Amino acid sequence: MSIDRPSADSPASRTERPGQLRSNTLGTGGIVFLVLAAVAPLTGMVVIAGLGIALGNGGGMPASFLIAAVVLLLFGIGYAQMSKYVSNVGGFYVYITQALGRPLGLSGAFIALAGYNCFVAGAVGTSGALTSGVLNNVFHLDLPWEFWSAVSVFAVLLLSRRGLDVSAKVLATSLVLEVGILVIFDGAVLVQSGYSLDAFSPSVVFSGSIGLGLLFAATCFIGFEATALFSEEARDPHRSIPRSTYIAVVAIGVFAALTSLALVSAIGVHDAQSIALDHLSAGDLLLATSQDTMGTFLTQIMEVLLVVSLFAALLALHNSASRYIFALSRSGVLPRALARTTNGTPRNASAAQLAFASLVTAIFAVLGLDPISFLTSSMTGFGTLAILCLQAMASVAVVVFFRRRHDRRWWSTFVAPALGGLGLIVVIILAIMNFPTMAGSDAAWIGLLPWLLPVLVVAGLCTAAFLRRNRPATYAALTSAGAVEVRELEADAVPEEVR
Repeated sequence: MSIDRPSADSPASRTERPGQLRSNTLGTGGIVFLVLAAVAPLTGMVVIAGLGIALGNGGGMPASFLIAAVVLLLFGIGYAQMSKYVSNVGGFYVYITQALGRPLGLSGAFIALAGYNCFVAGAVGTSGALTSGVLNNVFHLDLPWEFWSAVSVFAVLLLSRRGLDVSAKVLATSLVLEVGILVIFDGAVLVQSGYSLDAFSPSVVFSGSIGLGLLFAATCFIGFEATALFSEEARDPHRSIPRSTYIAVVAIGVFAALTSLALVSAIGVHDAQSIALDHLSAGDLLLATSQDTMGTFLTQIMEVLLVVSLFAALLALHNSASRYIFALSRSGVLPRALARTTNGTPRNASAAQLAFASLVTAIFAVLGLDPISFLTSSMTGFGTLAILCLQAMASVAVVVFFRRRHDRRWWSTFVAPALGGLGLIVVIILAIMNFPTMAGSDAAWIGLLPWLLPVLVVAGLCTAAFLRRNRPATYAALTSAGAVEVRELEADAVPEEVR
């Protein structure tokens, strides 16, 4: 099945169609900024790198980032190939449906829906709490975290209604600023003490818990997989989506490895884990090291940019979550009213997503639970696990999709995605075994959250069975999520006897 896409210069490409997102909005750069902002490099280095050094393999954390990058790049090779042939706002949901069938596709959609929406709820709490702390520390502006969470939600609502092109510009500015301050930190360490290559010696890399190190490293990449979600709004998606996927994975891996190398070199590779453990409760390993390396003024700038980074991540994650809601609504699984658009943006899906995140945040606030210890740990921890499972399902989908079509490019459509999928399964097992550590809380109910995943799979299978029996038209539409484009493989990718 193939649906022709209007050219960038045609009138149809500039006219909003009911239930359709605005096409020809984003180029490769815009997509890269959207996904890298969701990854939030500064937040990852302040929060995740500190956890990985303290609880993982200490001074070997830079190598953990590189290993995770290799695994995810292998996954990304197959993922990028799939994006050349299947384009839709549903992302993983559509990939799994096309390859593994509607029931498993719907199960994947439910996992994606829960994962991304929980991620946004956690980001709302994180943004409010850390914004409150930073502004009080730097500007002595003492306001409750609930206020700043509400401000963040309102700002995201306004920006999301302006369209992805506006969001991309805001996120690009944020990304440049937060990466800029980290580059200054990296340069300061290089000039003052240099980088210690002992961080890559086997005795250091495999010290402590390499498993937890890899788990936290993989967490820093969550968000890069959203590239395919923007294919309907991309210019030349069959090229821009693969390119942005490769660029995102390589950029995250190299930058995270370099900055974590600067961090462990500044505090001492062999003493990194013990020093990180001393800063674990405060979560200020990078900020404290920055104070010693760059001084108070630049460290305060880093703190302010941390607030910017958190908001950018919230905005980018919201864009991804709302597009899953939109795709399921357009196909009829969720109420079709949520698929209504304004100026080519998913207005109702966006509002529903922020309403859910606000409701979850409000419940935690009313119960008096700490936003970082409970809201962020539970929602972000489960969201991470859900998206890792979704990536593993997508790896299987890529292999099946191309094998059924007798594709003969064994490396890019079989070996690479299969190896990436195996690596992701290892990370998922580590995540389940160490979920309280990953979530940052030993509360009993948080330890039970991984069990929601099989519940979501069963819910997807049951919903698919219900739709097949009672709403066959909706069930049939699951393969397209309302408007999917599936291209035929190139002639040179299929053996002549099959053609």
